[in-house]
Order: sequence, then structure tokens, then C-alpha cells
Amino acid sequence: MALKSMRPPGRRSALLRFALPLAWALLGRSAAAGKLPEPTGAVLLTLSGRVGQANQGAQAVFDLAMLSALAQRRFSVKTPWDPRPVSFEGPLLREVLQAAEARGTRLTLVAVNDYKVEVPMDDLEHWDVVLALKMNGQAIPTRTKGPLFVVYPFDQAQGTLLDQFRDRSIWQLVSIRIN
Repeated sequence: MALKSMRPPGRRSALLRFALPLAWALLGRSAAAGKLPEPTGAVLLTLSGRVGQANQGAQAVFDLAMLSALAQRRFSVKTPWDPRPVSFEGPLLREVLQAAEARGTRLTLVAVNDYKVEVPMDDLEHWDVVLALKMNGQAIPTRTKGPLFVVYPFDQAQGTLLDQFRDRSIWQLVSIRIN
């Protein structure tokens, strides 16, 4: 079931209704042609390092429309930071990397404040790690954990694995270096 806003549609939602289908078409057409599309909005995520499909110099960059055009995963989970389950929505991180044809064994994820975390690429094959664009049906504000928040499936872990998931979840993500 889709989560809906109780606000009347405004200019932003009208723009998104127009932009998202356009992004889907561009991403689909570019993927078929073997080329990552250019972002048309503000860049939210930059992939560098071992990237096979670059769209800005040697990097692959994504705006909100490009990330929203990827298949979205919606799930609820109790995180170490919230006393109640939280609903998250966004593409799987492995699919973001696949769109850029990223190949490597380790990822360095960097937040807006230069906080860094190392993640083995194997995590993305073993776990459905989501690059959350929404939390509880709303875009994630920068002042909390947004606009991009890497969320592991906390409900599938306990003990040291749960600690690893917590340590590897990073909010306010801005870049990923593929090594």
C-alpha cells in the first residue's frame, strides 16, 4: 500500500508527477543504449573509483529523479536510533551501483560532514541494503538523516552482525568510492 501525503498537491508534487515518468523514460532509454543519463536536478550522490558508466567526467552522478527512477523497495524496520519501526523507501544500493556498472570489493561511503564508513561489496549481495530516499513516506530532510540514508535490514540481524549493520548504516550520504 502506498503512503500518501495528506497535503493537497502543490507545485512540487506536480513537478514530480512530470519529472518521474520522464526520468524513468530517460533512465530506461539510456540503460538500453548502455549510457547513464545526465542529471537534470541537483546532484545528490556521486560514485567514483571503479565506475564503468560515468556521466560526469570519470564519475557517475545521480539526482533525485534518477534515483527515483530505479525500482523502489519499501519496508519497515526497527532501527537502533528509533524506538518504533520506521518505514523506508528507496532503491537497493546494489542497483544504484549496477546502474553505474560499478565493480569492486570495497566501498567507502562518505556523509556530508566527511564521516566515512567502509562497506564490503559482499554486503550488497547478501543483504537488501536500501538507499532510502523517504522515511515514513516523506523525503528525508538534511537536518535529520537525509536526503540519502543507507539502511540495512536490522530485523534480520542480532549480536555482532547487528553492530556491523548499525556501523555501516550512514545517513546524509553524498558519495561512494568503489575500490
